[in-house]
Amino acid sequence: MSETLELEFIGDDKLAGFRLQRLEVLNWGTFDSKVWTLDLDGRNSLLTGDIGSGKSTLVDAVTTLLVPSQRISYNKAAGAEARERSLRSYVLGYYKSERQDTLGSVKPVALRDHNSYSVILGVFHNAGYNKTVTLAQVFWMKDVQGQPARFYVACERDLSIASDFSRFGTDIAQLRKRLRGDKVDLFDSFPPYGAWFRRRFGIDNEQALDLFLQTVSLKSVGNLTDFVRNHMLEPFDVAPRITALIGHFDDLNRAHEAVLKAKRQVEMLAPLVGDCERHGELVQSREDLRACREALRPWFAGLKIVLIDKRLESLEEDLQRHQTRITRLEEERREQQERERELRRTIAEQGGDRIETLAGEIRRKQGELQRCRHKSERYVELMEGLDLAPADSEDDFLALRRQCGELREQTLENEAHIQNQLNEAGVSFTQLRNEYDQLQEEIRGLKARRSNIDEKQVAVRRALCRSLDLAEDTM
Repeated sequence: MSETLELEFIGDDKLAGFRLQRLEVLNWGTFDSKVWTLDLDGRNSLLTGDIGSGKSTLVDAVTTLLVPSQRISYNKAAGAEARERSLRSYVLGYYKSERQDTLGSVKPVALRDHNSYSVILGVFHNAGYNKTVTLAQVFWMKDVQGQPARFYVACERDLSIASDFSRFGTDIAQLRKRLRGDKVDLFDSFPPYGAWFRRRFGIDNEQALDLFLQTVSLKSVGNLTDFVRNHMLEPFDVAPRITALIGHFDDLNRAHEAVLKAKRQVEMLAPLVGDCERHGELVQSREDLRACREALRPWFAGLKIVLIDKRLESLEEDLQRHQTRITRLEEERREQQERERELRRTIAEQGGDRIETLAGEIRRKQGELQRCRHKSERYVELMEGLDLAPADSEDDFLALRRQCGELREQTLENEAHIQNQLNEAGVSFTQLRNEYDQLQEEIRGLKARRSNIDEKQVAVRRALCRSLDLAEDTM
């Protein structure tokens, strides 16, 4: 809201933009000793006067406020030569030249000495935005023979020489201190000062001030094309622009390739994202099912308890029924035992001991019969192993018995003969083994020694040397 209230627009844009409202000079050229003011009120003005009345001096003051001094040709508006006037001549107030009789040289005459100071001040106002900017420069002589020293003043309000640049004594430092106390921006060089007012005036390019410098004192245009090319068109180097354009195209190409790569990655990763989402759904479903399964445990347990209770009731009924049956069977068993005892007593009284004896004899004979059957089966197996038919009668059995005895004798003889052959083969193997070991030992000895002496002789020599404590090489 505050910014909206600050920007008070006007309906008429004839005076739009920052325009020179007032120009003040003190001790500038021939404008000496007091503050000289040119009130323009932001309008176009025509400056007229006799030759030497100071028209170019005021134009150069405006130019000095806006353009660096090294680019200014003073008094160019009057068609003068480049070296006719300088910043020093304006500050000291050269107004004529005198010839010295003694040397015959020409020397300029100044209105002021080196103890004075000069001020040029311009007030610019933007009626459209109701904004005011004041630019000023203060000059003084630090070196008698050199160029004037100066500092630059900029402020976003209306200043004047009489109220803001006077009554500070003779020390310029006091003036600087007072201006800083009044929240005025001070600069020691033109670049920051120029950047300050160009930013306020909305001047984006310094070439606009170059055009102002050329046209402020322009009397004629020789070649309009050259003038437009040199002063109104912005110079630029094509090569960096082309290089930048190529680099920008490369950047765009890389960005396009990166976008295509990203699209391909998205296309490749889209199924993965779907699979991940599906996996998450399945995991969540699994967890839900597990939770349901865990929740079923107490539910099934409750159902199981009901069934178990019913089963217990059924088992209780079965138990009662079986216990009743057991009781009944126990009574029947006791009755049967009692009856058995009665029968035994009756049998004993009627000769029952002989029956018991016969029963025992039957059991013994049955056991003997079982043993005979086992032996018969074993006998049949042995006969089949000998490729003989089992005997059907006692005579056949005795004949087979004699035949088996003969086979046994023959088998024993064969076994003894085979054992003798085995013993002889073992003795022969042992002898051959010993001879083999001796030959191996002899071969190892031959490989180890340098002579052809028999291993036994070598062993004897080794034993003698060991007994006599001699080296084997000495024998």
